[in-house]
Formats: sequence, C-alpha cells, structure tokens
Amino acid sequence: MLLYALLTIVVLSIAFSVATYNTSGNGDKEQSVQPSVASTPGSFENLMEMTAMENSNNGLQLTIYSGNFALVKEKRQAQLEEGYNYIRYSDVPTRIDPSSVILEDTGDNGISLIEQIYRYDVASKSGLLETYTGREITVYDPDGKQYTGTLLSYRDGLILQTTEGVISLSDTSRIEYPDSGDLLTSPTLIWQLYSPISGNVEMLTSYLTNGIGWNAGYVIKTDAGETTADIEGWVNINNNAGTSFDDATIKLMAGDINRQSAQKAYDSVVYEVPAEEAAAGSFDRESFSEYHMYTLNHPSSLQDKQSKQISLFSKDNVPVEKELVYDSWNGDRISISFTLDNSEEKGAGVPLPAGVAKLYQPSSRGQLQFAGEDRIDHTPVGDNIRLTSGYAFDITGEREQVEYDRIGTNRYRTTSKITISNYKETTEDVVIVERLYGDWEITESSHPYIKQDANTIEFEVEVPAGGDVEVTYTSLYNY
Repeated sequence: MLLYALLTIVVLSIAFSVATYNTSGNGDKEQSVQPSVASTPGSFENLMEMTAMENSNNGLQLTIYSGNFALVKEKRQAQLEEGYNYIRYSDVPTRIDPSSVILEDTGDNGISLIEQIYRYDVASKSGLLETYTGREITVYDPDGKQYTGTLLSYRDGLILQTTEGVISLSDTSRIEYPDSGDLLTSPTLIWQLYSPISGNVEMLTSYLTNGIGWNAGYVIKTDAGETTADIEGWVNINNNAGTSFDDATIKLMAGDINRQSAQKAYDSVVYEVPAEEAAAGSFDRESFSEYHMYTLNHPSSLQDKQSKQISLFSKDNVPVEKELVYDSWNGDRISISFTLDNSEEKGAGVPLPAGVAKLYQPSSRGQLQFAGEDRIDHTPVGDNIRLTSGYAFDITGEREQVEYDRIGTNRYRTTSKITISNYKETTEDVVIVERLYGDWEITESSHPYIKQDANTIEFEVEVPAGGDVEVTYTSLYNY
C-alpha cells in the first residue's frame, strides 16, 4: 500500500507540472502568466556582461564621506531578452556593501531585479584548491614527478587519491587545473532580472562601499608680524575600496552622518560662488540638509590604493591674532594660540571641513619654518578658527590655591594665585583661563577679568621682559 501511495503522488506531480506548462507556455498571451523564476546557472563565466555606455563616461559619480565610505553611481548597458536574464556587473569594490545596491531602469521599461548574488571568490591559489577539493588535478613535485588524482585536502600539504593510492605532498613546484573552477578575476555582482522587452537597455546602479575616505588639510602661512596669514585648503582622498574609478565626478560630503538610521533625501540648494573664488579653488559648494557638499569641477580618477590631494580654496591676507594662553588644565605650559577670521568680509569666508591645520612662519632671516599644527572642527562662515600651534619655551605659569575656608554648611571660599614668569627680552601679553563650577561669585581680584561663560573667566595681563606677574582672586561658592 505504501508503494502504491508513493507512485500515485509521483504521477499526480508530473501531471500538475505538465498542466502548468501548457497554461503558461502555449503562446496564448491572454491566458499566459510569468514563468517561474529561472534557476541559478551552473557557471557564471558566460553570463551577459553589463558594459560601458557608448560615447560616455558612464555618468560615474562618487560622493565620498569623511566616515571612510562612499556612494557610487554608474550607468551601464546590457542586451536583454524578454523574460528572465542573468547578467554580470564586474569590477565592483571588494569592500562594497551588497545590501545597499539600488538598480534603476533609466528607460522605465518595467525591468525588475529578482535576485542578487555577490561573488567575491576571485581567482587565487587557495581559492582554486578549495574549489577543486573532491575533483581531479595534476601536481608536480620539486623533482618534476607528476601525480594525477582527486584532491582530498590542501590544508596541511596536498593529499591526492590516485590510482596507486593516497599520496601526501608537502612541497609542490606546479599544479595544473582543468579550468578556472568558475572563479572570477574581480569581485562581481550577479543579477537575475525580469525584462518585459528585448533589446539594449540602460540602467543606473548605486551602492555604498567602504574604504574610500577624505579629510581636509590646511596650510597657514603667517607674515613676520603675525598679523595676517595666507590660507590654502586641501582635500586628501584615499582609495582602499578594492577597485579603481576612472573619470568620475567627485563630491565630498562634510558633516557627521549616522549610518545606523535611514537617511532622508533632501534637495540640494546651490550657493553662488564668485568667479574669482571659483578660479582659486577646484570645488563648487552646495548645502545638503545640515551638511556641506563640495563638488570637484572637473572629472578625476582614483586608482585603487591611491592617495590624492586636490586644492579646495586659497585665500591671502586673512587677519590673524596671536595669543599666549595659560590654562592650568595644561599644566604649567603657556600655549601658543592663533585665531583667524572666517567672515566673508575679512576672512576665508568659506565653510571649512574639519581637518589638520599646519602653521608656517618666517624666521628672522625670512625663511619659512614649520611652527606646529592643530586639528580644527567643522567651522561655518562667520565663526573663527582657533588653533594651538605649540607651547612657549621662555614663558611659564604656575597656579596654587593659597586659602580655603568653609564658612557655612553649604558655603566655602577659596583664594587662588597664578604666577606668570617671562624669561624673554620682550614684554608679552598672556591670557589666563580659570574655570569655576557651581554657584560662584568673585569677591576680590587683583586684576580685571572677563566672564566668558557660566564656568570660565579670563584675565589678560602684560608680563614685562625678565619679570613676573601675580594674579590673585577670591571666589565664594554656594552649593
């Protein structure tokens, strides 16, 4: 009875399959339905290849983010048949995010993406050995002796099953394979598409890839009097994505983007860049949501494992103010601080992406010397650039608490003394930064001060050559 039941199930299954074929493939379009999704081909080597557009640079665009990733957009074409097609999209980055791929039918032909496979098993010795485990290969030892057999293992030397028995080879001089074992020469996306038409179609592919990043760098050269500076902004682009990008339109996104949440699309609003400024720099600027985007105004290529520097802007005679700052949080050192105007009227007047600013100054003989560097944050137009280039050699500071009195259950009073010592032959101005917390009040002070915020006051003192200045103040705290 069990055998009879199994035969009955098989016969019914065959009959159902035949009936399905007759209703979907009889050429009657009024009654036809889409056929079942085609099975994955056994070999990907002979698939239809997505090719470059004729007389075009493929519209290749790279939007590079400071978080070491990029959005890639590219147009390619393929010759499709009506129905289901398997095609290859080769030369994708090894660090692509396959889940980010978007495929768009630019001609609105109704083409749809059914399935995607990401193949990153590019041809290599280990890849071939893994592929041919359980299959026949030919191996030569260092003496030239030939062995042909089924590869059983390659993890600890090669183990072959030959007609003469199992042979283990710890060293080989040559291995021959019947073919490439379906391994690819570069990482590849393989798509199954459904097309309602036959013919050559154009498609736009977008995806995210890691391994491409950029950062800004600045060269600031002050004059001998340290009152003005020339600023050059540079963009450093590093490509370690695993593929090259030729003749691409490059956009740089400045801002901190969260990749863990869905990103909302925003319309771009283009700022008008003055002609003289566009000539000085290589990028046009746009606002994008709460970010800034810089578009290189000519196509450029990025080779894999390449670093490239491109001019961002150049501005001369920007007002600069030098300050010597004593902040006890930095110990007894006096920091050398430079503040540059970034207004449209006097300063650089451009949004400055975060980066490292290198400072150069002329020596007493007029020769330009490196004087330090500091990292600046994203700086909008109208804000100031403040950087610390280093610490003074001949000026020191010392801070001590000379009195502490508890004058109530929730009240106490302190007296602090700051001593600035100048060992130079010239008088120097020093800014003293003091930080106070809670509910505080200055009851006595030897020098005037400026309240910068709820927790910070600053003293500006003139320190004579070879002399000292002592600043004392008394604070009353309530808590």
